[in-house]
Formats: sequence, structure tokens, C-alpha cells
Amino acid sequence: MVKIIEGSTVPENYSINCEIVENRVKDIETFCPINIKEWRDWLAANHELRSSVWLVYGKKGSGLPSITWSEAVDEALCFGWIDSIKKPIDKERFMQFFCKRKTNSVWSKINKEKVKRLLAQKLIAKAGLETIKKAKQNGAWTALDAVETLKIPKDLAAEFKNRKDAKIFFLSLSKSVKKSILQWIVLAKKSETRQNRIFELIKSSSENVLPKQFLR
Repeated sequence: MVKIIEGSTVPENYSINCEIVENRVKDIETFCPINIKEWRDWLAANHELRSSVWLVYGKKGSGLPSITWSEAVDEALCFGWIDSIKKPIDKERFMQFFCKRKTNSVWSKINKEKVKRLLAQKLIAKAGLETIKKAKQNGAWTALDAVETLKIPKDLAAEFKNRKDAKIFFLSLSKSVKKSILQWIVLAKKSETRQNRIFELIKSSSENVLPKQFLR
């Protein structure tokens, strides 16, 4: 069980829907904001005191007062937080895990574009500015730049040179799948892990199938 924190002005009929939500993560609270201000106020008060929260959304068409994913991420970025996994609750609601961004957490293109806009609007708080500063210093800010442009890293390109059949299959994949695979390789923490992932990609691509991690 997890504790529900309701928005300060949640209508009575919505508070019924925001009763205790069951999930497998213990001792993590859920928050049900009905507008952006409530979510921003929660972050302002809790971004240093807490490390995570489940944010509850009303599904599109449910009629429940709710903020959108994009709005939620905007505010999270302002305080150095990041969105993560989603879980269904019922037919009308789902929840998403938000937590403090780790120092070495890489930045996606969409989030960097959000930051640019939020900076122009002067909405980013001190904690958010510090998180961005550290990311630019440690390389996390630019770690995915090559992936975003679908640039093939040198070690993978060298393997493709010897296995043109694998390269042909890889290039035939959709942009989103290629990006996911390249990110999978680039984010390997150890050189051995990276080599193994490249080997697996070459082997599977030569057989015209995706690496097992990407099979559904």
C-alpha cells in the first residue's frame, strides 16, 4: 500500500478515485494534482525532502481533472527531477514514477528543448539549474547527441564494414528502433558490456532479427 496525497482543491468525486493505490513499491507516496500549480507547489516543498513520488494522471477521455505528461515533466525539470516508468491503476487512471535525477543521468533531446524554453521563461528553480550545470560539466548533457542524429559509433561501424548484411538490416529499421539500439550500446557502463552488445547486434542483424532485448 502507498499513501495518497490529494491536491488541495480536489473535487469530492475525484477524491474517491484517489483513495489508496496498491503497487509493489512500499513507502512511496502518490500525489494527485489537478493542475500545474499543485504539482509545482509540491515539488517546491518536497524536491529536497523526498527522493521520489508516484504522480497520478487521469486518462484522456476519463473526465478527471489532471495535468498532462508534458506539463508534469516541465515542472519536474525545474526542480532537478525526472520521469520514469508508468503503471496502470484502473480504467480511468495511471501513475508515473518521478524521482531526483542522478548526477550521471543522460539528457534526451526533448528534455533539453524543454529546458531551453523553461530557461527563457525563467521557471527553473535553483535545484534545476544546479542539475543542468552538473550535467554539462560531467558530459551527461551531450552523451546522447550522437544517438539523436543516428550517428553510428566507430566501433560499431568497423564491425558493419565486415558484415554488410548486418548493416543493411540495421539501416532498414525505423528511426525510433535504431535510436533505441544505439542508445543501448552507448549507455553500456563497461567496455566489455559495450563489446558484447555490439556483437549481439551484429549477430542478430545478420539473421534479420532484432537483439532479444528489443523483441516484443
